[in-house]
Amino acid sequence: MSTSPNRVYAARLVGLPIFDPLGEQVGKVRDLVVTVRSDARQPRVLGLVVEVFGRRRIFVPMTRVTSIDSGQIYTTGLLNMRRFQQRSTETLVIGQMFDRQVTIRSTGVSGTVYDVGMEQARNRDWLLSRVAVQEPSKGLRRRGQTHVIEWDDVEGLARRSPTQAATHLVQAIHEMRPADAATMIHELPPERQRQVIAALDDERLAEVLEELPEDDQVAIVRALDSERAADVLEEMSPDDAADLIAELPEETATLLLDLMQPEDAKDVLRLMSYEEDTAGSMMTPEPVIVGPDATIADALALVRNPDLTPAQAALVYVCRPPLETPTGKFLGIAHIQRLLREPPSTLVAGALDESLEPLRPEDSTEQVAAHLATYNLVAAPVVDENGHLAGAVTVDDLLDHLLPENWREKLARQESATEPRPDTRPDTRPNKVITPEMVRRG
Repeated sequence: MSTSPNRVYAARLVGLPIFDPLGEQVGKVRDLVVTVRSDARQPRVLGLVVEVFGRRRIFVPMTRVTSIDSGQIYTTGLLNMRRFQQRSTETLVIGQMFDRQVTIRSTGVSGTVYDVGMEQARNRDWLLSRVAVQEPSKGLRRRGQTHVIEWDDVEGLARRSPTQAATHLVQAIHEMRPADAATMIHELPPERQRQVIAALDDERLAEVLEELPEDDQVAIVRALDSERAADVLEEMSPDDAADLIAELPEETATLLLDLMQPEDAKDVLRLMSYEEDTAGSMMTPEPVIVGPDATIADALALVRNPDLTPAQAALVYVCRPPLETPTGKFLGIAHIQRLLREPPSTLVAGALDESLEPLRPEDSTEQVAAHLATYNLVAAPVVDENGHLAGAVTVDDLLDHLLPENWREKLARQESATEPRPDTRPDTRPNKVITPEMVRRG
Protein backbone atom coordinates (compact mmCIF):
# COMPACT_ATOMS: atom_id res chain seq x y z
CA MET A 1 0.00 0.00 0.00
CA SER A 2 1.30 3.42 -0.90
CA THR A 3 1.52 6.40 1.39
CA SER A 4 -1.19 6.12 4.01
CA PRO A 5 -1.67 7.64 7.46
CA ASN A 6 -0.41 5.59 10.42
CA ARG A 7 -3.87 5.53 11.95
CA VAL A 8 -7.28 5.95 10.32
CA TYR A 9 -10.57 6.39 12.17
CA ALA A 10 -13.68 4.66 10.88
CA ALA A 11 -16.08 7.59 11.24
CA ARG A 12 -13.88 9.68 8.95
CA LEU A 13 -13.90 7.01 6.25
CA VAL A 14 -17.68 6.86 5.85
CA GLY A 15 -18.77 8.71 2.74
CA LEU A 16 -15.27 9.04 1.31
CA PRO A 17 -15.05 8.49 -2.46
CA ILE A 18 -13.16 5.49 -3.82
CA PHE A 19 -11.17 5.89 -7.03
CA ASP A 20 -9.61 3.51 -9.51
CA PRO A 21 -5.98 3.95 -10.67
CA LEU A 22 -7.14 6.31 -13.45
CA GLY A 23 -8.75 8.66 -10.95
CA GLU A 24 -12.35 7.74 -11.83
CA GLN A 25 -14.70 7.48 -8.86
CA VAL A 26 -16.26 4.03 -8.49
CA GLY A 27 -18.17 4.39 -5.23
CA LYS A 28 -18.32 5.62 -1.63
CA VAL A 29 -17.37 3.96 1.65
CA ARG A 30 -20.36 2.97 3.78
CA ASP A 31 -18.82 0.69 6.45
CA LEU A 32 -15.87 -1.48 7.48
CA VAL A 33 -16.03 -5.27 7.84
CA VAL A 34 -13.99 -6.85 10.63
CA THR A 35 -13.76 -10.19 12.40
CA VAL A 36 -13.83 -9.93 16.20
CA ARG A 37 -12.56 -12.98 18.11
CA SER A 38 -11.90 -11.60 21.59
CA ASP A 39 -11.48 -8.36 23.53
CA ALA A 40 -7.75 -8.97 23.87
CA ARG A 41 -6.95 -9.72 20.25
CA GLN A 42 -6.98 -6.88 17.75
CA PRO A 43 -9.56 -7.61 15.01
CA ARG A 44 -8.41 -7.77 11.43
CA VAL A 45 -10.12 -5.43 8.97
CA LEU A 46 -11.33 -7.65 6.14
CA GLY A 47 -12.44 -4.89 3.82
CA LEU A 48 -14.80 -2.03 3.06
CA VAL A 49 -18.50 -1.97 2.24
CA VAL A 50 -18.66 0.28 -0.82
CA GLU A 51 -21.76 1.70 -2.43
CA VAL A 52 -21.55 1.85 -6.22
CA PHE A 53 -24.00 3.15 -8.81
CA GLY A 54 -27.61 2.09 -8.24
CA ARG A 55 -27.13 1.93 -4.44
CA ARG A 56 -25.67 -1.55 -4.73
CA ARG A 57 -23.23 -2.38 -1.94
CA ILE A 58 -20.18 -4.49 -2.71
CA PHE A 59 -17.30 -5.84 -0.68
CA VAL A 60 -13.81 -4.45 -1.37
CA PRO A 61 -11.03 -6.48 0.36
CA MET A 62 -8.33 -4.40 2.04
CA THR A 63 -5.86 -6.15 -0.26
CA ARG A 64 -7.44 -4.17 -3.10
CA VAL A 65 -6.92 -0.83 -1.35
CA THR A 66 -3.71 0.83 -2.51
CA SER A 67 -3.92 4.14 -0.68
CA ILE A 68 -5.89 5.87 2.05
CA ASP A 69 -5.33 9.63 1.96
CA SER A 70 -7.21 12.46 3.55
CA GLY A 71 -10.50 12.70 1.71
CA GLN A 72 -10.10 9.81 -0.75
CA ILE A 73 -9.24 6.12 -1.16
CA TYR A 74 -7.60 4.41 -4.13
CA THR A 75 -7.97 0.78 -5.22
CA THR A 76 -6.29 -1.51 -7.71
CA GLY A 77 -9.33 -1.19 -9.99
CA LEU A 78 -10.05 -4.94 -9.68
CA LEU A 79 -13.37 -5.07 -7.84
CA ASN A 80 -15.92 -7.85 -7.55
CA MET A 81 -19.37 -6.45 -8.35
CA ARG A 82 -21.35 -9.08 -6.43
CA ARG A 83 -23.65 -7.62 -3.79
CA PHE A 84 -22.19 -7.62 -0.27
CA GLN A 85 -23.74 -10.06 2.18
CA GLN A 86 -22.58 -10.04 5.79
CA ARG A 87 -21.58 -13.36 7.33
CA SER A 88 -22.22 -14.53 10.87
CA THR A 89 -18.53 -14.26 11.80
CA GLU A 90 -18.29 -10.65 10.62
CA THR A 91 -19.02 -7.36 12.36
CA LEU A 92 -19.84 -4.03 10.74
CA VAL A 93 -17.89 -1.29 12.51
CA ILE A 94 -20.35 1.55 11.89
CA GLY A 95 -23.53 -0.50 11.89
CA GLN A 96 -22.84 -2.74 14.89
CA MET A 97 -19.81 -1.58 16.88
CA PHE A 98 -20.66 2.08 17.36
CA ASP A 99 -22.65 2.81 20.55
CA ARG A 100 -21.69 -0.51 22.14
CA GLN A 101 -21.40 -0.38 25.94
CA VAL A 102 -17.80 -1.05 27.06
CA THR A 103 -15.62 -0.78 30.14
CA ILE A 104 -12.04 0.50 30.28
CA ARG A 105 -10.12 -2.19 32.17
CA SER A 106 -7.41 0.03 33.62
CA THR A 107 -9.80 2.55 35.19
CA GLY A 108 -13.16 0.75 35.40
CA VAL A 109 -14.83 3.63 33.54
CA SER A 110 -17.85 2.67 31.43
CA GLY A 111 -19.06 4.38 28.28
CA THR A 112 -20.12 3.91 24.66
CA VAL A 113 -17.99 3.53 21.55
CA TYR A 114 -18.18 6.51 19.19
CA ASP A 115 -15.22 5.75 16.91
CA VAL A 116 -12.60 3.09 16.20
CA GLY A 117 -9.08 3.54 14.84
CA MET A 118 -7.23 1.09 12.61
CA GLU A 119 -3.52 0.74 11.80
CA GLN A 120 -1.52 -1.26 9.30
CA ALA A 121 0.66 -3.98 10.82
CA ARG A 122 4.07 -5.07 9.55
CA ASN A 123 2.50 -7.92 7.58
CA ARG A 124 0.38 -5.23 5.84
CA ASP A 125 -2.87 -6.36 7.48
CA TRP A 126 -5.09 -3.59 8.85
CA LEU A 127 -6.04 -4.10 12.51
CA LEU A 128 -8.37 -2.25 14.86
CA SER A 129 -6.02 -0.72 17.41
CA ARG A 130 -7.77 2.14 19.20
CA VAL A 131 -11.24 2.73 20.59
CA ALA A 132 -12.81 6.12 21.25
CA VAL A 133 -15.16 5.90 24.24
CA GLN A 134 -17.53 8.52 25.61
CA GLU A 135 -18.72 8.50 29.22
CA PRO A 136 -22.38 9.25 29.99
CA SER A 137 -23.15 12.94 30.48
CA LYS A 138 -23.09 14.12 34.09
CA GLY A 139 -25.15 16.89 35.60
CA LEU A 140 -25.48 19.91 33.35
CA ARG A 141 -22.57 18.91 31.13
CA ARG A 142 -23.72 18.45 27.56
CA ARG A 143 -21.33 15.58 26.87
CA GLY A 144 -19.47 13.09 28.96
CA GLN A 145 -15.69 12.88 29.01
CA THR A 146 -14.06 11.09 26.09
CA HIS A 147 -11.15 8.64 26.05
CA VAL A 148 -9.09 7.12 23.25
CA ILE A 149 -7.53 3.87 24.47
CA GLU A 150 -5.82 0.76 23.17
CA TRP A 151 -8.05 -2.05 21.93
CA ASP A 152 -6.89 -4.55 24.57
CA ASP A 153 -7.78 -2.10 27.37
CA VAL A 154 -11.47 -2.23 26.45
CA GLU A 155 -13.88 -4.91 27.63
CA GLY A 156 -17.21 -5.61 25.95
CA LEU A 157 -16.48 -5.26 22.25
CA ALA A 158 -16.52 -8.99 21.58
CA ARG A 159 -20.09 -9.47 22.81
CA ARG A 160 -23.28 -7.99 21.45
CA SER A 161 -25.83 -6.34 23.70
CA PRO A 162 -29.58 -6.37 22.96
CA THR A 163 -29.84 -3.00 24.74
CA GLN A 164 -27.15 -1.32 22.65
CA ALA A 165 -27.93 2.33 21.94
CA ALA A 166 -27.78 3.87 18.49
CA THR A 167 -26.74 7.46 19.15
CA HIS A 168 -23.66 7.67 16.94
CA LEU A 169 -25.05 5.48 14.18
CA VAL A 170 -28.11 7.72 14.06
CA GLN A 171 -25.84 10.75 13.77
CA ALA A 172 -24.19 9.15 10.76
CA ILE A 173 -27.59 8.33 9.23
CA HIS A 174 -28.76 11.94 9.65
CA GLU A 175 -25.84 13.07 7.48
CA MET A 176 -26.83 10.74 4.60
CA ARG A 177 -29.34 11.24 1.85
CA PRO A 178 -32.64 9.51 2.74
CA ALA A 179 -32.13 6.87 0.02
CA ASP A 180 -28.64 6.04 1.34
CA ALA A 181 -29.91 5.94 4.93
CA ALA A 182 -32.71 3.58 3.86
CA THR A 183 -30.19 1.23 2.25
CA MET A 184 -28.06 1.16 5.41
CA ILE A 185 -31.07 0.50 7.65
CA HIS A 186 -32.42 -2.17 5.30
CA GLU A 187 -29.14 -4.09 5.49
CA LEU A 188 -28.63 -3.86 9.27
CA PRO A 189 -29.17 -7.00 11.38
CA PRO A 190 -32.77 -7.08 12.71
CA GLU A 191 -31.94 -6.22 16.32
CA ARG A 192 -29.73 -3.31 15.27
CA GLN A 193 -32.37 -2.11 12.84
CA ARG A 194 -34.93 -1.94 15.66
CA GLN A 195 -32.53 0.07 17.83
CA VAL A 196 -31.87 2.59 15.06
CA ILE A 197 -35.55 3.01 14.20
CA ALA A 198 -36.36 3.63 17.86
CA ALA A 199 -33.66 6.32 18.03
CA LEU A 200 -34.55 8.19 14.82
CA ASP A 201 -36.76 11.25 15.12
CA ASP A 202 -40.15 11.10 13.39
CA GLU A 203 -39.21 13.37 10.49
CA ARG A 204 -36.08 11.41 9.58
CA LEU A 205 -37.85 8.07 9.96
CA ALA A 206 -40.57 9.33 7.61
CA GLU A 207 -37.95 10.28 5.00
CA VAL A 208 -36.34 6.86 5.30
CA LEU A 209 -39.66 4.99 5.13
CA GLU A 210 -40.45 6.67 1.80
CA GLU A 211 -37.30 5.06 0.35
CA LEU A 212 -37.72 1.55 1.77
CA PRO A 213 -39.40 -1.44 0.06
CA GLU A 214 -43.10 -1.84 0.86
CA ASP A 215 -42.55 -4.95 2.98
CA ASP A 216 -40.07 -3.06 5.15
CA GLN A 217 -42.43 -0.09 5.43
CA VAL A 218 -45.29 -2.23 6.64
CA ALA A 219 -43.13 -4.21 9.09
CA ILE A 220 -41.66 -1.04 10.62
CA VAL A 221 -45.00 0.77 10.99
CA ARG A 222 -46.66 -2.28 12.54
CA ALA A 223 -43.80 -2.59 15.04
CA LEU A 224 -44.21 1.03 16.20
CA ASP A 225 -46.72 1.96 18.86
CA SER A 226 -49.83 3.46 17.31
CA GLU A 227 -49.23 7.04 18.48
CA ARG A 228 -45.75 7.16 17.03
CA ALA A 229 -46.80 5.43 13.82
CA ALA A 230 -49.44 8.12 13.29
CA ASP A 231 -46.89 10.87 13.96
CA VAL A 232 -44.50 9.36 11.41
CA LEU A 233 -47.25 9.07 8.79
CA GLU A 234 -48.04 12.76 9.29
CA GLU A 235 -44.42 13.59 8.45
CA MET A 236 -44.52 11.56 5.21
CA SER A 237 -45.69 13.08 1.95
CA PRO A 238 -49.45 12.39 1.65
CA ASP A 239 -49.10 10.22 -1.47
CA ASP A 240 -46.45 8.00 0.14
CA ALA A 241 -48.48 7.81 3.36
CA ALA A 242 -51.57 6.82 1.37
CA ASP A 243 -49.67 4.06 -0.44
CA LEU A 244 -48.33 2.72 2.87
CA ILE A 245 -51.66 2.83 4.70
CA ALA A 246 -53.29 0.98 1.80
CA GLU A 247 -50.91 -1.94 2.47
CA LEU A 248 -51.83 -2.19 6.17
CA PRO A 249 -54.61 -4.37 7.59
CA GLU A 250 -57.92 -2.47 7.53
CA GLU A 251 -58.19 -2.34 11.32
CA THR A 252 -54.67 -0.92 11.69
CA ALA A 253 -55.20 1.59 8.87
CA THR A 254 -58.43 2.87 10.43
CA LEU A 255 -56.79 3.26 13.84
CA LEU A 256 -53.83 5.21 12.45
CA LEU A 257 -56.02 7.51 10.37
CA ASP A 258 -58.09 8.28 13.48
CA LEU A 259 -54.90 9.16 15.39
CA MET A 260 -53.52 11.44 12.67
CA GLN A 261 -54.19 15.17 12.63
CA PRO A 262 -57.50 15.76 10.79
CA GLU A 263 -55.93 17.82 7.99
CA ASP A 264 -53.23 15.22 7.33
CA ALA A 265 -55.73 12.36 7.43
CA LYS A 266 -58.03 14.28 5.07
CA ASP A 267 -55.31 14.54 2.41
CA VAL A 268 -54.47 10.85 2.73
CA LEU A 269 -58.11 9.73 2.56
CA ARG A 270 -58.68 11.88 -0.52
CA LEU A 271 -55.75 10.22 -2.30
CA MET A 272 -56.97 6.77 -1.22
CA SER A 273 -60.40 7.50 -2.73
CA TYR A 274 -58.96 7.39 -6.26
CA GLU A 275 -58.54 4.17 -8.19
CA GLU A 276 -55.12 2.54 -7.88
CA ASP A 277 -52.59 3.39 -10.60
CA THR A 278 -54.29 6.61 -11.63
CA ALA A 279 -53.05 10.19 -11.61
CA GLY A 280 -55.23 10.89 -8.56
CA SER A 281 -53.70 8.06 -6.53
CA MET A 282 -50.09 9.04 -7.23
CA MET A 283 -50.27 12.85 -7.13
CA THR A 284 -49.04 15.07 -4.34
CA PRO A 285 -51.74 17.39 -2.95
CA GLU A 286 -49.14 19.97 -1.89
CA PRO A 287 -47.55 21.50 -5.02
CA VAL A 288 -46.30 25.11 -5.14
CA ILE A 289 -49.50 27.16 -5.58
CA VAL A 290 -49.84 30.95 -5.90
CA GLY A 291 -52.68 33.29 -6.69
CA PRO A 292 -52.94 35.39 -9.87
CA ASP A 293 -51.81 38.51 -8.01
CA ALA A 294 -48.50 36.91 -6.84
CA THR A 295 -45.27 38.32 -8.24
CA ILE A 296 -42.47 36.28 -9.73
CA ALA A 297 -40.40 37.16 -6.66
CA ASP A 298 -43.13 35.58 -4.49
CA ALA A 299 -43.10 32.40 -6.57
CA LEU A 300 -39.31 32.10 -6.58
CA ALA A 301 -39.27 32.47 -2.79
CA LEU A 302 -41.60 29.47 -2.52
CA VAL A 303 -39.61 27.19 -4.83
CA ARG A 304 -36.45 27.89 -2.84
CA ASN A 305 -37.88 25.71 -0.06
CA PRO A 306 -35.16 23.04 0.50
CA ASP A 307 -37.80 20.44 1.36
CA LEU A 308 -39.10 20.45 -2.22
CA THR A 309 -37.78 17.87 -4.65
CA PRO A 310 -36.37 19.22 -7.95
CA ALA A 311 -39.48 17.96 -9.74
CA GLN A 312 -41.83 19.72 -7.31
CA ALA A 313 -39.87 22.96 -7.68
CA ALA A 314 -39.96 22.86 -11.51
CA LEU A 315 -43.49 24.24 -11.83
CA VAL A 316 -45.59 26.87 -10.08
CA TYR A 317 -49.37 26.37 -10.25
CA VAL A 318 -51.53 29.50 -10.50
CA CYS A 319 -55.07 29.25 -9.13
CA ARG A 320 -57.79 31.43 -7.72
CA PRO A 321 -58.37 31.14 -3.94
CA PRO A 322 -58.51 28.97 -1.97
CA LEU A 323 -54.87 28.09 -2.59
CA GLU A 324 -54.99 24.68 -0.87
CA THR A 325 -56.08 21.66 -2.90
CA PRO A 326 -58.71 21.36 -4.13
CA THR A 327 -58.18 24.98 -5.09
CA GLY A 328 -60.33 27.56 -6.79
CA LYS A 329 -60.29 27.75 -10.58
CA PHE A 330 -57.01 26.50 -12.06
CA LEU A 331 -55.48 29.17 -14.32
CA GLY A 332 -52.28 27.56 -15.58
CA ILE A 333 -48.66 26.68 -14.83
CA ALA A 334 -45.47 28.72 -14.83
CA HIS A 335 -42.16 27.00 -15.59
CA ILE A 336 -39.30 27.86 -13.25
CA GLN A 337 -37.02 28.53 -16.22
CA ARG A 338 -39.45 31.11 -17.59
CA LEU A 339 -39.76 32.79 -14.19
CA LEU A 340 -35.99 33.14 -13.92
CA ARG A 341 -35.94 35.13 -17.16
CA GLU A 342 -38.61 37.62 -16.11
CA PRO A 343 -38.33 40.72 -13.87
CA PRO A 344 -39.05 39.73 -10.24
CA SER A 345 -41.67 42.46 -9.81
CA THR A 346 -43.93 41.26 -12.64
CA LEU A 347 -46.94 39.05 -12.00
CA VAL A 348 -46.70 35.29 -12.36
CA ALA A 349 -49.98 35.39 -14.27
CA GLY A 350 -48.13 37.10 -17.10
CA ALA A 351 -45.77 34.13 -17.53
CA LEU A 352 -48.32 31.32 -17.70
CA ASP A 353 -48.07 28.38 -20.07
CA GLU A 354 -51.69 27.82 -21.01
CA SER A 355 -50.96 25.58 -23.99
CA LEU A 356 -50.85 22.28 -22.07
CA GLU A 357 -53.94 20.31 -21.15
CA PRO A 358 -53.83 19.20 -17.48
CA LEU A 359 -54.15 15.61 -16.38
CA ARG A 360 -57.39 14.25 -14.95
CA PRO A 361 -57.52 12.28 -11.67
CA GLU A 362 -58.80 9.20 -13.50
CA ASP A 363 -55.98 9.16 -16.07
CA SER A 364 -54.04 5.88 -16.02
CA THR A 365 -50.35 5.44 -15.28
CA GLU A 366 -49.72 4.92 -19.00
CA GLN A 367 -51.54 8.16 -19.85
CA VAL A 368 -49.53 10.06 -17.24
CA ALA A 369 -46.28 8.63 -18.58
CA ALA A 370 -47.22 9.50 -22.17
CA HIS A 371 -48.16 13.06 -21.14
CA LEU A 372 -44.87 13.73 -19.34
CA ALA A 373 -42.84 12.14 -22.15
CA THR A 374 -44.69 13.95 -24.95
CA TYR A 375 -44.20 17.40 -23.48
CA ASN A 376 -40.80 16.78 -21.81
CA LEU A 377 -42.16 17.53 -18.34
CA VAL A 378 -40.99 16.47 -14.89
CA ALA A 379 -44.33 17.42 -13.31
CA ALA A 380 -47.89 18.13 -14.42
CA PRO A 381 -51.09 19.49 -12.83
CA VAL A 382 -54.06 17.25 -12.05
CA VAL A 383 -57.36 19.12 -12.43
CA ASP A 384 -60.79 17.77 -11.48
CA GLU A 385 -64.02 17.97 -13.48
CA ASN A 386 -64.87 21.35 -11.92
CA GLY A 387 -61.62 22.94 -13.03
CA HIS A 388 -60.02 22.89 -9.57
CA LEU A 389 -56.39 21.88 -9.05
CA ALA A 390 -56.44 18.58 -7.14
CA GLY A 391 -52.66 18.08 -7.03
CA ALA A 392 -49.63 17.46 -9.22
CA VAL A 393 -47.90 14.34 -10.49
CA THR A 394 -44.09 14.38 -10.54
CA VAL A 395 -41.81 12.06 -12.45
CA ASP A 396 -40.59 10.39 -9.25
CA ASP A 397 -44.23 9.63 -8.30
CA LEU A 398 -44.67 8.09 -11.74
CA LEU A 399 -41.55 5.94 -11.49
CA ASP A 400 -42.68 4.56 -8.13
CA HIS A 401 -45.84 3.29 -9.85
CA LEU A 402 -44.20 2.12 -13.08
CA LEU A 403 -41.58 0.00 -11.35
CA PRO A 404 -42.66 -3.40 -9.98
CA GLU A 405 -43.75 -3.63 -6.34
CA ASN A 406 -40.80 -4.00 -3.96
CA TRP A 407 -38.43 -3.48 -6.90
CA ARG A 408 -35.50 -2.68 -4.59
CA GLU A 409 -35.93 -5.91 -2.65
CA LYS A 410 -36.48 -7.97 -5.80
CA LEU A 411 -33.32 -6.55 -7.36
CA ALA A 412 -31.31 -7.48 -4.27
CA ARG A 413 -32.70 -11.04 -4.28
CA GLN A 414 -31.98 -11.48 -7.99
CA GLU A 415 -28.38 -10.33 -7.54
CA SER A 416 -27.90 -12.60 -4.53
CA ALA A 417 -29.33 -15.59 -6.39
CA THR A 418 -27.35 -15.10 -9.59
CA GLU A 419 -24.09 -14.00 -8.01
CA PRO A 420 -23.28 -16.33 -5.09
CA ARG A 421 -20.31 -15.49 -2.92
CA PRO A 422 -17.54 -18.00 -2.15
CA ASP A 423 -17.13 -19.39 1.34
CA THR A 424 -13.93 -17.56 2.18
CA ARG A 425 -12.62 -14.01 2.16
CA PRO A 426 -10.82 -12.50 0.46
CA ASP A 427 -12.55 -13.63 -2.74
CA THR A 428 -10.42 -16.17 -4.60
CA ARG A 429 -12.35 -16.19 -7.85
CA PRO A 430 -11.27 -13.99 -10.74
CA ASN A 431 -12.37 -10.39 -10.27
CA LYS A 432 -13.99 -8.23 -12.85
CA VAL A 433 -12.17 -5.07 -13.85
CA ILE A 434 -14.58 -2.33 -12.93
CA THR A 435 -14.49 0.60 -15.32
CA PRO A 436 -16.24 3.98 -15.14
CA GLU A 437 -18.62 2.79 -17.90
CA MET A 438 -19.59 -0.25 -15.79
CA VAL A 439 -20.27 1.96 -12.77
CA ARG A 440 -22.48 4.29 -14.77
CA ARG A 441 -24.43 1.34 -16.15
CA GLY A 442 -24.76 -0.14 -12.65
